[in-house]
Amino acid sequence: MHAYNRLPSSGHSSPSPPPSPLRSPRLRHGRSKTGRFSPGHPGAGGGVGRTAAQRLAWSFLSLLLRRQGVFLFAPLIYISGMLLYMGSASFDVVPVIKHRPAPGSVYRSPQLYARLRPEMDADNSSADALVTSIQISTIWKIPYKGGEWKPCVNRSSQVTGLPESNGFIYVEANGGLNQQRTSVCNAVAVAGYLNATLVIPNFHYHSIWKDPSKFKDIYDEEYFISTLKNDVRIVDRIPEYLMERFGSNMSNVHNFRIKAWSSIQYYKDVVLPKLLEEKVIRISPFANRLSFDAPPAVQRLRCLANYEALRFSNPLLTIGESLVERMRKRSAINGGKYVSVHLRFEEDMVAFSCCVFDGGEQEREDMIAARERGWKGKFTKPGRVIRPGAIRINGKCPLTPLEVGLMLRGMGFTKNTSIFLASGKIYNAEKTMAPLLEMFPNLHTKETLATEEELAPFKNYSSRMAAIDYTVCLHSEAFVTTQGGNFPHFLLGHRRYLYGGHAKTIKPDKRKLALLFDNPNIGWKSFKRQLLNMRANSDSKGVEIKRPNDSIYSFPCPDCMCHANKTDNSRSSSAA
Repeated sequence: MHAYNRLPSSGHSSPSPPPSPLRSPRLRHGRSKTGRFSPGHPGAGGGVGRTAAQRLAWSFLSLLLRRQGVFLFAPLIYISGMLLYMGSASFDVVPVIKHRPAPGSVYRSPQLYARLRPEMDADNSSADALVTSIQISTIWKIPYKGGEWKPCVNRSSQVTGLPESNGFIYVEANGGLNQQRTSVCNAVAVAGYLNATLVIPNFHYHSIWKDPSKFKDIYDEEYFISTLKNDVRIVDRIPEYLMERFGSNMSNVHNFRIKAWSSIQYYKDVVLPKLLEEKVIRISPFANRLSFDAPPAVQRLRCLANYEALRFSNPLLTIGESLVERMRKRSAINGGKYVSVHLRFEEDMVAFSCCVFDGGEQEREDMIAARERGWKGKFTKPGRVIRPGAIRINGKCPLTPLEVGLMLRGMGFTKNTSIFLASGKIYNAEKTMAPLLEMFPNLHTKETLATEEELAPFKNYSSRMAAIDYTVCLHSEAFVTTQGGNFPHFLLGHRRYLYGGHAKTIKPDKRKLALLFDNPNIGWKSFKRQLLNMRANSDSKGVEIKRPNDSIYSFPCPDCMCHANKTDNSRSSSAA
């Protein structure tokens, strides 16, 4: 049965298949009556005056056309033509086609800076000190629609004292300064909720931060205990009579390995029974072990611990406040206002990011060595593929000092702006810091503001040095975060708590920045317009309200704050 007649016969004749398509008129016009090319036809190559070679070639071409074999011989014809061309061309003039590298695979910021610098400097020359002062004072334009917020965390006023304790909770806080801060605040909330006595958290020594500091070295321990005394019992050690049951060895105490972001209900259902049985429990490690979606009573204790009870120790507080005053004096041209920047361009951060900059072979060797020191084998596992270009385009590369300078100048901060740079030891600082200092000569760090004698007690302790940076950044007019992490997350919320609910923080879109920095042909006006829009976007997000799973340490509204025009207590304080 023919393919066009798939229906069963119904007694009628089946339709005939469609006729074969006619040949092109170009081919039909040269046919004879018999349907073949006539040797005597003028178009058949057999006319008078043609050579034997021409007749042979025409016959061969006719055969190919008649059999449609040209399609089979097309590659052979093409190759023959290329060989003829190459034979007539000199190999030393063959053009080389250059392909543009994939986006992000090349660090182009230096080329961009060289192109934009003349226009950037010309733009800056028209802005005098008065313009600079006005600009810094008007960075933030978007207030919260519902009005300003104010701190609204009340300490418990009960005078009857706390009920009998259910036992002692001992936690080991891991990580750097602000991850340990998370541990402390969460431990206060858990202990209060379980009616337990909290032992001052032990700060775990980490191979990356290498800081042996204890709680009292960083925070005012007496103030911490006193502030929370009506809400949570806090002691500096477990009574000896209890420890004798465990051979006076903390490793013999039952240790809970709690999953990250566990609910407070888990602590009530699983941890509390063991606490009542043993009277002493240990939780290690303990950082992000409590969900942010918690009832008001738990949130209030977190707010109270973070914003009221945790105060830096007197030595750290003294030097931090001194450096704030010195920054304000150096910013007199701007009305005492300065911009703080958290720069994450230390060797370990550059190595961990797996991004490639312009350090060449030396940088490659440095990064390989740093990864092996800090994360043995992590980056050399079989099958692991690292794509620096993709990392950069996804906004995961740390901003270089040069890129920070370009970003800030594009956002409208002029050469006269006072900058405080919070950072550890910057990788290859002599080279990488040079362009940032060209763009912002009024740039300071804790090392340039303080004397060596003043910094000596804190010099070899990364957490204490970070606490000094934290204090100076906290009181700046604008805080700029460049890489994320616990340091900017805590500052974001702390600044909201102090400044009426607005974080006054610039959090750039690093994916958009990566595309801008990858385009060395962009003009200054276009570059600046896009950066000003980015700054405006940070302004609009400075007053965000916490969603259920957001960090309460970054979004204190509404759990830790209430509207300034309200006279009643916030829902957190009412839960006291």
